[in-house]
Amino acid sequence: MTTQNLLVELFVEELPPKALQKLGDAFATVLGDQLKALGLASAVSVVTPFASPRRLAAHVTAVADKAADKAVQQKLMPVTVGLDASGNASPALLKKLQALGADVSDPAAAVAALKRAQDGKAEALFYDSVVPGATLQEGLQKALLEALAKLPIPKVMSYQLETDCELPGWTSVNFVRPAHGLVALHGSTVVPVKALGLTAGNSTTGHRFEAAVSPVVLADADSYAATLQKDGAVIASFAERKAEIARQLAAAAAKVGNGARPIEDEALLDEVTALVERPNVVICQFEEQFLGVPQECLILTMKANQKYFPLLDAAGKLTNKFLVVSNISPEDTSFVTGGNERVVRPRLADAKFFFDQDRKKTLASRVEGLGKVVYHNKLGTQGERVERVRAIAKAIATQLGDAQLVQDADLAAQLAKTDLVTDMVGEFPELQGIMGGYYALNDGLGETVAHAIEDHYKPRFAGDALPRNTAGVVVALADKLETLVGMFGIGNLPTGDRDPFALRRHALGVIRMLVEKDLPLDLNALLAGALPAFGDKITDASAALADFIYDRLAGSLREQGYSAQEVDAVLALRPQRLALVEKQLAAVRAFAALPESPALAAANKRVGNILKKAEVEGPVDAHVNPELLQEKAEQDLFAALQRFVPEANAQFDAGDYTASLQTLAVLRAPVDAFFDDVMVNAEQLDVRMNRLGLLKMLHNAMNRVADLSRLAV
Repeated sequence: MTTQNLLVELFVEELPPKALQKLGDAFATVLGDQLKALGLASAVSVVTPFASPRRLAAHVTAVADKAADKAVQQKLMPVTVGLDASGNASPALLKKLQALGADVSDPAAAVAALKRAQDGKAEALFYDSVVPGATLQEGLQKALLEALAKLPIPKVMSYQLETDCELPGWTSVNFVRPAHGLVALHGSTVVPVKALGLTAGNSTTGHRFEAAVSPVVLADADSYAATLQKDGAVIASFAERKAEIARQLAAAAAKVGNGARPIEDEALLDEVTALVERPNVVICQFEEQFLGVPQECLILTMKANQKYFPLLDAAGKLTNKFLVVSNISPEDTSFVTGGNERVVRPRLADAKFFFDQDRKKTLASRVEGLGKVVYHNKLGTQGERVERVRAIAKAIATQLGDAQLVQDADLAAQLAKTDLVTDMVGEFPELQGIMGGYYALNDGLGETVAHAIEDHYKPRFAGDALPRNTAGVVVALADKLETLVGMFGIGNLPTGDRDPFALRRHALGVIRMLVEKDLPLDLNALLAGALPAFGDKITDASAALADFIYDRLAGSLREQGYSAQEVDAVLALRPQRLALVEKQLAAVRAFAALPESPALAAANKRVGNILKKAEVEGPVDAHVNPELLQEKAEQDLFAALQRFVPEANAQFDAGDYTASLQTLAVLRAPVDAFFDDVMVNAEQLDVRMNRLGLLKMLHNAMNRVADLSRLAV
């Protein structure tokens, strides 16, 4: 058995650019995994993916020409079924052996070759055989078909291929794009596998216009990338092509000077990498008059429509220069430059036209138009939604600030959605909020309101900035709460794979603003305060929504490094001030490190169980009559509570949760003594209720920061 490196390439028509990298990685990964599963490649074999606009390929090191034979032991049947009383083979056993290819001409010899072993309670017969290892052609054929079948194809095409058999005709093929070539090289040897109506060879096709030869003949598997680049003018590796584009973009920006830099956009870089086989970056420009349009509009139209890289100056302001990643490298680039400049000009002119037209009407004059835009069939129009957001914003602003904040938040909430009915946002929905901010400044509404309008969608994604001012935070909170309360109120909840109204993102946004802005707002009060704005349109789903928000908070805290046990202990109390949760977690972590912690956590769990059982018959009052304390251990515990709980409560009220829990740690000894020496369920009712009251007092004192029973192992 010899090993050599393997190269497989599928040459196709232009693949969907946004899916190219996933397709390339999936093709190589599945192919490599299948070869390893078949024993043709080993765990040390290295799989390298290649993906260009017109090809998917994989290079796999140390691939054998034949897999090793494998010894297999197969259970046949229980001995009582396979052998008769004399130990001779039954007809069922002989039939089974024959089906497995065993020689049954001598039944006694066939039985003697079997193994007997205990299988559960019964003894069974086992048959040992050797399965021949797959040849490379057999294994690669299977692996290739599996790799093609498991490609994450966004949308399948159906096309016709002429049959290669004696009878003329056509056969239908389903694949992401029509395939035109297949390469399979084991070292320098062609492996004649077939797929999509193609038979593998050793030649491929290079760049449409700049390949030095056609076809490009590959000498062996290892020369694939170098030969394709030299003779075919194609950089086959997605990663190498992406790095080359990034290098050329930086070099071109340096050539422009004045601290110019291309806009950072990983998704755009990936998409452009998937559009070109041999990148060549050229510098273009547009008329400076267009810089009067908000730069977000110009940047978006250049990126989304043309896949250009706008250039920013050192201060982050848009310049009138942009970079184009061309797929050709002519000696004279003036035609490429001129063509792209002509193409972008109408796009920028459209943006300028929309901007100029939109500014002829104030945002206030557009409020009425929102009443004609449907938001949701059960929740009414955008106009109705705006009134709900205003009501919620007023309530929040009243708690957080003065009359000026209420006024600013109300005005921003009233106008926040008006840019939805502007021409610019109609053309570029991604600019909602941003254009509202520009138009608010144009209307003379001031930066506070303009920034609040622009920022009210924030945070839009993980890591996004929060609103810049308090009015913006108020409107953003109100907007997200309106969506959450409304959607939960009509039962429109997210499922495992669907969340069309981004409720998870809205919940995380609410959490981030409450926590990072340290807002003195109670979660339950926020949810309850949003309900009246809906009238009778929804039912009250506040409890389910609160659970949903706490679930998102728990996940976020675990991602930050807190243990599930710590998070569970704190969130079990449903803390209302989310801004304080991290301080509570820090206190729990410090408490858990104390030597007294395990015993107190276990005792706390025991106390909770006792009280839960007792409260089935009625509530237990945290009240103690000292005269009914009969045992020294219960007297000592009561004395310790009287001494240390006021100190712990004062520390808790001052926000020093760590000190509060550490103060209570001294209760370990009297608590242990109480459970060793005192019977809680005394026969005398007054004594029993007194002891339960003592435990209730202990339980209340210990669980203000977190439910410590959750720390018990």
